[in-house]
Amino acid sequence: MRQILFATDFSPCSEEARRIARDYAWQLGARIHLLHVVWPIADPTPQPRLKALAAEFGSDVPVVTAVESGIPVAERIVDYAERHAIDLIVMGTHGRTGFSRALIGSVAERVVRTAPCPVLTVPCRSRPGTVEAPPAALPPYHCPVCARPSEDLICEACRARIRGEALEHKRREERGR
Repeated sequence: MRQILFATDFSPCSEEARRIARDYAWQLGARIHLLHVVWPIADPTPQPRLKALAAEFGSDVPVVTAVESGIPVAERIVDYAERHAIDLIVMGTHGRTGFSRALIGSVAERVVRTAPCPVLTVPCRSRPGTVEAPPAALPPYHCPVCARPSEDLICEACRARIRGEALEHKRREERGR
């Protein structure tokens, strides 16, 4: 293995995956490709956070940084892996289940199904109920439902509306039985 791709969204869930990718690269003498995929409306130029992350790997591991723009994110990751002859993809998983997984989907799951090479998925080590401080200067998200700027992937107003619709749908189903 000479080329390892570490796909990151800068979330706390990707931190453990970063450590594992670094260890694999160091032990195998491989090059790390740090990839961050941004929404098409965002600036695809290399971000300071990506450069800072590359610096954390130190001089022992050669690092290439890349920012791709596009949706769906999984396809951008797989496309990058194909274009750069990646031997292993390492990425964190958020562990979404139920309705949020159905709504948002699982990027890691799609990468595993379509990647041209092995994929190492690393589960999120954040414990439920713990609050982690967000990294400084997070790029703003744009809600995919209403397109307004949001601190979260889906803004609070749309999240509340979706929850309400799901509850109403459940009530209708229960009354129909």
